[in-house]
Amino acid sequence: MSASSGAMKRVPNMPARNPFLSAEKYATTHFDPAQTDATPYPAPRGEFQVDLRKVRRVPGGPIGLMQLASTLPQYMWVTSSGAVSYVDVSNGGFHLVAQIAVPGAKAVAPEVLDAVLAQRFTEIVQVEKAVTKDLGLDWKRIATNVYMFVDKDNIFYGNTPDGKIHAYGLIDPSKPSSGIKVLRTLDFNEELRRLAAGASASLQRYGAMIVGCNLTYDGKLIVLTNRSVTVIDRSFQGERYTVEFGADEYVSNSMAVDDKNGIYVASDTTMRKIVWTGSKLSTSDADGAWSSPYDFGHEPPSVKFGRGTGSTPTLMGFGDDQDKLVVITDGADRMKIVAFWRDQIPSEFRQQAGTKSRRIAGQLPITCGLSPLPVFIQSEQSVVVYGYGAFVVNNIRSHGAKDKLVDVIAGGPVFDPPAGAERVDWDSQAHQWRSAWTRNDVVSTSMVPCMSSSSRIAFVNGYTKTDGWEITGMDWDTGETVHRTIFGQDNLGNGAYALIQFLENGDLLFNSIGGAARIPLRAQT
Repeated sequence: MSASSGAMKRVPNMPARNPFLSAEKYATTHFDPAQTDATPYPAPRGEFQVDLRKVRRVPGGPIGLMQLASTLPQYMWVTSSGAVSYVDVSNGGFHLVAQIAVPGAKAVAPEVLDAVLAQRFTEIVQVEKAVTKDLGLDWKRIATNVYMFVDKDNIFYGNTPDGKIHAYGLIDPSKPSSGIKVLRTLDFNEELRRLAAGASASLQRYGAMIVGCNLTYDGKLIVLTNRSVTVIDRSFQGERYTVEFGADEYVSNSMAVDDKNGIYVASDTTMRKIVWTGSKLSTSDADGAWSSPYDFGHEPPSVKFGRGTGSTPTLMGFGDDQDKLVVITDGADRMKIVAFWRDQIPSEFRQQAGTKSRRIAGQLPITCGLSPLPVFIQSEQSVVVYGYGAFVVNNIRSHGAKDKLVDVIAGGPVFDPPAGAERVDWDSQAHQWRSAWTRNDVVSTSMVPCMSSSSRIAFVNGYTKTDGWEITGMDWDTGETVHRTIFGQDNLGNGAYALIQFLENGDLLFNSIGGAARIPLRAQT
């Protein structure tokens, strides 16, 4: 491990707030429109022992990716693949106020889910039985309410695997306990059938499905499918504007949006900027749109989907920052972190050796300090960005299960967990990446990492045979472990593709495979 001599100490510029979202942070998946996974809220240093069955939790899932900000600080929208809830978080609380089942979702009773997760998994057949028989779930469960947002009118937008987007609101906003209702539904199935018919023969098996949704800075709904981007009014009425991807391309992650309505999407072969002009979706250079190929390899045996990037694109550089970039990890078997110029390419810039286009500002192989290097070093997670610093993890182990829901539950207790994390810095003078530090011993199974900018700590969720599940926090500047929240062997400690969050007072909001839990770490130091 080595500390970076160039670590940034000043407070970096942050993404501009989208005025049509419910809040500056936590209104959309990956925390903000730039998808930075950086929270301003503090996180304590120290070691904490937590029994997740004794803390305040709203049961739900699996999966429960991220919990979203209401327009009122007193409340949050708490979502999972089975339900949408409204929760009172005031005065350190976490109290369910209202809840509605996700339309069409298979209901899993909290006591059933808890009983299944309470098992000590030692063999893959146990996990397969738990998922397919005890819970009666399939991989589509992962695709519900994944990439979503809450707008300025306190309406939550989420998708379901049956090709629909639902807008949820309170029955009586002045009395949240009156319940939640579906205000309107956007049925995208006709569009999905058309898109599926246009896919290449090799991609026909995937069909077409909604990946997620987001919001332009002028308040329009963006619908991302694995084959296209569409912009439509939030009322679900009026004209639709669509850009389709190539017949041999597939998208499995969400999008970033900038304050000039650039929409950044990475398929399994190509990084794109598509521009919403206010009257059309443009792929024209004249409107600032572009596309660039990047390196991709093979689909690994565990956790990650497909041959391309596992990352939702993350924006880097805001305000008067010199370099404006969009960042992903590529799909090479041993991944690289890749930065693309997000606006005009500097006139003096020359294409870098080994890159697939001049649009790529720089790329760096990620090793995570592993030696010897394994066959795969890849991430299924978005790159965490703060200033010109970035944090990535290795999620790949040598064995996995074909069913990703089985795979993500088995990772750790049954399959030996992966290891490896790395922090890098972008040098805006030399236009290149530099490694700040590596950790070859830190485990990140499948949960999206995050960082606390006020505490300068990066966090992952992992598993070890000795201590079980935990949240591990590393100093942003040195890589030293400075935080451990240890959950033990209980499977509620598995975050399963979800995000790690902290609340304004420093409480951990842990999005367990069994539902969201609020953990007051301060009282346990």
